[in-house]
Formats: sequence, structure tokens, C-alpha cells
Amino acid sequence: MQEPAGGSGALVVVATPIGNLEDLSPRARAVLESAHAIYCEDTRRTRVLLSAFGLSPRGRLRSLREHNEMAQSAEVIELIAAGSVVALASDAGTPGISDPGRRVVAAVAEAGLVVTTTPGPSAVVAALSVSGLETERFVMEGFVPRRAGERRSRFADWAREPRTIVFYESPQRLVATLAELAALYGDRRVVVARELTKLHEELVRGTLAEVAGHWAEGEVRGEVVVVLAGAEPTELPASVIREALEAHLGTGASVRDAVGAVASELGVAHRIAYDVALEIRSERGA
Repeated sequence: MQEPAGGSGALVVVATPIGNLEDLSPRARAVLESAHAIYCEDTRRTRVLLSAFGLSPRGRLRSLREHNEMAQSAEVIELIAAGSVVALASDAGTPGISDPGRRVVAAVAEAGLVVTTTPGPSAVVAALSVSGLETERFVMEGFVPRRAGERRSRFADWAREPRTIVFYESPQRLVATLAELAALYGDRRVVVARELTKLHEELVRGTLAEVAGHWAEGEVRGEVVVVLAGAEPTELPASVIREALEAHLGTGASVRDAVGAVASELGVAHRIAYDVALEIRSERGA
């Protein structure tokens, strides 16, 4: 942690438990105990967390939600500039990851002030780490859109997304979403992580249809994170891959960036795109 110097202010992004309270780190607890102000998604939830560790709110809790995040950013900057240490916490997990906080962090950083973190629980990383699916390259997609048009567009993108896909879904819509994806992607593998680190934690693995059928006769309850295997690499002619790479390289992109972009856009294996990129670079004498 980039510890604030004596008398200097800082914004500290504090990761809080996603279920099991014992997952709060000692450093996170120390920050929550000593911070001049704590901006949080729900002051009631954070008050309960503080109470569980014998910490007093002491009038330090301030509400930070999506609708007031920009307005609160100015207040946070003023406090930090005056030498205060401000803690930023969400209801559970790491602030800014599908929770309020990103705009505050950006504003404080833009103001040239210190932003640091006490890293810890994250539902995204927790679910991915126990999924058994590819972890080297993944993408976080947040919550699945509710509107039909937006859903179709999102799912069309996923049809050729080679990276592992992590997303949130409400328990009420989970089965319908899995069934919809099964109709589009066939037997692609998926892991649903429910109530991670809590008493009724459950991991359900299988094809999309199999996992959807797991709850066919029952109700899904609790917090849900879905980890979906990426699409199988598409076999494309080398000429198509070369054309796409040359287009990216022509804009000044590095080989690494061009390969990453083309692998994502065309759904080809990263190594295949890289081999073609090396051929291009060799031909150009670079």
C-alpha cells in the first residue's frame, strides 16, 4: 500500500467480505477504523460490518450511490486535499467493480491526489478461480442487459468471444438466461457460483443446458456469478487474419496489441494470430 505520509490525505479503496466476515483483511479493518470518512454504497450495511468488528462509525459514514457519485467526488477531493484519509467501500467486494466508486477514483486521480487500496474479496475473481475454466484471459461483462435488443447484441458478441466470460445475473432470471445461451451456443461449458463464501455456497458445473436444468424444479436464491467458457477458436484463412493484423499494425499498434485485438475480433487462437504477426514483421524487416 502506498501509505499516506504523516498529515497527507489519500483515498483508500477498501475490499470488504462478499459473505464470510473473516475475509476482511487486517489492513482493511485498520483503514476502516482510522479513516476520517467512509463513503459507502449503503450506510446501514457498512454500519453492520463495522459493528461486527467492534468499530464505531463516529459519524463518518457517507452514502455513495450511482446517482450521487459525481457530486460526492467533489466532497471527497476536498477532504483529501485537506489531509484526510477517506475510505471507499461497497456493500460487498471491491468498489468500482459493478458497484459505485469508479468515478470517485477517477476524479481523485485526475486531481493529482493519492489513490491506493487494501485489496481483497472480489466475487469476479473468486468465481473465476474455482471455475476450472481458462483463467489466463477473461472478460468481465457485469450484469446481463434486461432489454431484449441489448441482450441479443451482447450474446452475439459472446458467440465469437474466445476469452472466458464472467457475468452477474439475478437469481430470478438465471435459468432463462442459461437456457437462452444454450440455444445459441450449444454445449458450451459453464459454472454458476452461488452464495460464494456463505453458508449455502454452491458451485454447479456442466453444459449450459445441464446447469439450467439443475434448477428446473426449484427456485434459485442468493447472489449469483456465472463463468462461461469462451468460444472455440475459429479456423479462418491466414489471409483474413493477415489483413486484420495489417490494418491494426498500420495504425501504429504494437504487435502485442494488434494480436490481442485480432484474436478478440475474429475469435482466432492468440498463438495463430501471433505467428502471422511475426511473419508480417519478418517480411517488413522489423
